[in-house]
Amino acid sequence: MNLTVKTYPNNTVPKLNYDVLIENQPDGGVSATVLGLPDFKSSGVTKEEALEKLIQLLQERKPEIVTLEIQPPKTEHPWMKFAGMFKDDPQFDEVLAYIEADRRELDAQMEEYYRQLDAEDEAK
Repeated sequence: MNLTVKTYPNNTVPKLNYDVLIENQPDGGVSATVLGLPDFKSSGVTKEEALEKLIQLLQERKPEIVTLEIQPPKTEHPWMKFAGMFKDDPQFDEVLAYIEADRRELDAQMEEYYRQLDAEDEAK
């Protein structure tokens, strides 16, 4: 399995956008929680105060988000081990001829069936 970690130098770190859940508390205060990161939670008297405290918390802890590119291991298709296994079999051409004849017979039966259906539709 190949693993690639993308990181950014400190001077080119892209801005991070966080989705924040704002909740009014029963005591009249407001809490702010970064969605998906429950450790990043703050509270305040107002929404603005709770968000300001949350921003300070994020800046203090300096979280780093990296992007992982993981390539799954390459595996052979399960049917590939059977591909070409009969290429040197002397009876293989016979089997193919039998399959073709059977297919033609089934196709002829279906054609007849469709003709009967068409005839029934015309009779109605």
